[in-house]
Amino acid sequence: MPITKEHRIIGIDTMVFIYLLEDNPIFAEICGKILEEIEFGNVKGITSVITLLEIMVKPKKEDKLAIANDYQIIISNFPNLDVVDVDKEISNISSTLRANYNIKTPDAIQIATCISRGGTAFFTNDSILEKVKEVEVVILKDILEES
Repeated sequence: MPITKEHRIIGIDTMVFIYLLEDNPIFAEICGKILEEIEFGNVKGITSVITLLEIMVKPKKEDKLAIANDYQIIISNFPNLDVVDVDKEISNISSTLRANYNIKTPDAIQIATCISRGGTAFFTNDSILEKVKEVEVVILKDILEES
């Protein structure tokens, strides 16, 4: 059974990309499988433009601008992945999520982006987001424990 189960549209948190691109010893393989599901068109991927912001911070801190640029190109051109700008609808959903669950603004924007584009699951490793009920929050470490 694919990792994405019955979901057709899934939201992807920044850390899914970071774990794969930085070859995280624990999570890189599972993140690769999730992103393959998107790449091969088995599911549609959704992420916020916030992902571009977050993924480029470390390379820029380390003055590795070429790597930051590569990351931006990879994510912006990833097959079957929409990188969505924040708009009024996403801002409205985000504020509701923050009000209801007291989550951080970037997390609220990521999940709101998923919801606004019809996503039914959001893949992350941030277990605090499990309290969000508008989508199924899928925690990477839980996937590992199930396999």
